[in-house]
Amino acid sequence: MNLQRSPAAIPVADPLAEVHYRIDVAEGRIVGVRWRPSPHRDARPDGSDLELIIVHGISLPPRVFGTPWPEALLAGAGLPEEAWVGEDLRTLQVSAHLLINRRGEMVQFVPFHERAWHAGRSFWRGRSACNDFAVGIELEGADDVPYTDAQYITLASVVRSLRAAYPSLAHAPLVGHSDVAPGRKTDPGPAFLWTRLAEALVRAGRARA
Repeated sequence: MNLQRSPAAIPVADPLAEVHYRIDVAEGRIVGVRWRPSPHRDARPDGSDLELIIVHGISLPPRVFGTPWPEALLAGAGLPEEAWVGEDLRTLQVSAHLLINRRGEMVQFVPFHERAWHAGRSFWRGRSACNDFAVGIELEGADDVPYTDAQYITLASVVRSLRAAYPSLAHAPLVGHSDVAPGRKTDPGPAFLWTRLAEALVRAGRARA
């Protein structure tokens, strides 16, 4: 797990750490989580196992939270001009498997066994095209704005559930978009505390014991 960049861990609230998600592997979906299918997905290449989890950060407009636009973008819906600053996103075709908002609430766009379009030009440990073998999880946030307790807790619970449901993810690296696309992407940024996620993962594991 990619933990080297963060300052000291910050305590995470215990009550929410008990959440566990059940994954329907046949459907590739988290049971009970809101489903908004994106057209921006396709089949993974033959023989591609899930072997990587990539954490992203997104806000539209940048550093503005609570808008419907990150979800709309990832769902392949149209965006108004007010949703971006500088870059015209109307023709951008992207998706992710999951989006976790500031309240820790999730929506799923792509089944886990299908390829979501989130990493772009990317490589990890000598392999290119990380979308082929990665799960992409977007957090509503910005590089320089602290992520919320609820987001760390939900993310940790999802990661634990994915690792339990898919044997190939049991020991898979957990990395940022910036790790697989260095120089091109910076998210989830220095505001994302990897040690805090590690602590939440431990607590989520204890909750399941």
